[in-house]
Amino acid sequence: MHTLYEASDTLNMPYECFIYDTQQNSFPIRPHWHYFVEMIYILDGTAEMYDGEDRYIIPENGMILFHPKSIHSIYVTNSHFLRYAVLKFDINQLNATPSYSPRLSSILKSAREKNMPVYFDADTTVSMECKDLFLKCIEELNEKKYGYDLLIQTHLYNLVMKIIRQWQESGFSIENDMFQNNVPYDIDSITEYIDLHIKDNLQVSEIAKKCGMSYSCFAKKFKAIYGISCKEYIERFRIFKIEDFLLFTDFDLNYISQETGFSDCSHMIKNFKKYRHTTPKQFRLKNGES
Repeated sequence: MHTLYEASDTLNMPYECFIYDTQQNSFPIRPHWHYFVEMIYILDGTAEMYDGEDRYIIPENGMILFHPKSIHSIYVTNSHFLRYAVLKFDINQLNATPSYSPRLSSILKSAREKNMPVYFDADTTVSMECKDLFLKCIEELNEKKYGYDLLIQTHLYNLVMKIIRQWQESGFSIENDMFQNNVPYDIDSITEYIDLHIKDNLQVSEIAKKCGMSYSCFAKKFKAIYGISCKEYIERFRIFKIEDFLLFTDFDLNYISQETGFSDCSHMIKNFKKYRHTTPKQFRLKNGES
């Protein structure tokens, strides 16, 4: 049976950047929701989109933002085809905000509650240079050169800040009550904590406390959101960190094991083989790094 929930693989892909062409991909996009922010920029054609009960006709160079957990769908209008750029990302991964500002997730939540516009017309998107930012994100993710993830985040920050400033021009203000939702971590943002503390001896019971939840409640909700247990998430996340070190640095295995939270090098090698079916050394050699 079809469900509206669309699972997001936040571990493997904290963001998705791609171009969707209705002549090459299945269409229409049926109603669905997910935990990511999704932004769509029309490259060719005209789209009919629904955000909950709200209907939008979006022409070329128009852009729309779908908030996390909003039910949305996409259809073509009289155009014989539709081509658009998509950015999907976990807003909780964009949290390097200054001390005077609430978290971006809190700002977007407030904007949604105050019904700030999610559709931006062509004149607005051109002035915001949205098309260029979309295409840069897609290019970086396709090529995956050194630092691509940081550049994608930079472009996303740029785009989100431009949107917030557009809202401010329409009367939106960053108010003190947004800090009430500015808790250090919750179930939707706890992966940021895991990222920052991956070299530590992370315990699921302690992570649950960070969210103010019991172990059993946290474990059940974490698996419902992320599709795997928190323990397995940590294990897999460490593997991705190891890959980054192997591909983009010449640090030795002992140093890498310390930086990724393993008790010793042999433990790291054993876990890497479990998920990648090869040793870290063989992985590095195969991918051209010495």
